[in-house]
Amino acid sequence: MTPARKSAPAAKSVKKAPAAKKPAPAKKVPRSMPYEQGAWAFAFTRAPGERRYWLIKSEPDVFSFSDLVAAPKRTTCWDSVRNSSARNFLRDGMKRGDLCFYYHSNADPSAIVGICEVVREGYPDPTACDPTHDYFDPKSDPEHPTWFMVDVKAVRPLARAVSLTEIKAEPALAEMALVRTGRLSVVPILEPEWDAVIAMSEAPAP
Repeated sequence: MTPARKSAPAAKSVKKAPAAKKPAPAKKVPRSMPYEQGAWAFAFTRAPGERRYWLIKSEPDVFSFSDLVAAPKRTTCWDSVRNSSARNFLRDGMKRGDLCFYYHSNADPSAIVGICEVVREGYPDPTACDPTHDYFDPKSDPEHPTWFMVDVKAVRPLARAVSLTEIKAEPALAEMALVRTGRLSVVPILEPEWDAVIAMSEAPAP
């Protein structure tokens, strides 16, 4: 008689470990299209050692050129810019030693009033991550900053202010970024345009 076979023990159910969650992809540093393909390509290319020129805007009742002159070491950070094109100029276009026209916007009259120099190249703007700041950006990540600023130092006031009305009336300045793209708070200036504005400031007012 064949001995009865013992039944095999029931297989224990094995619980599968939960699948590990894939880490969220790291946020990328914001970029624009390749600069050589954009409308502002000329602002991002320069010969070795070349100085470039810019225009920056501030309302005089917020921070005037006189305020810059009175600042410690005549220097301030140029923060709170929240336009991607202007941000690109600050982050990737401006270099130490570049010169900027200081433009009083929403003034009577709006005008270029002084010259300042870039003394620190683009670095993250902490006001974007400050909930108490007027220009706080809740989408801004301090680990992967969206917004940038530079430091500028007062050089000198113009011999006289050159108003926007004068600039628009000058044929040599018809293509100036200030005229064509008035909404931007930071724009590049071509050297002939720079020279034309300096000459206007040294001539009697029309």
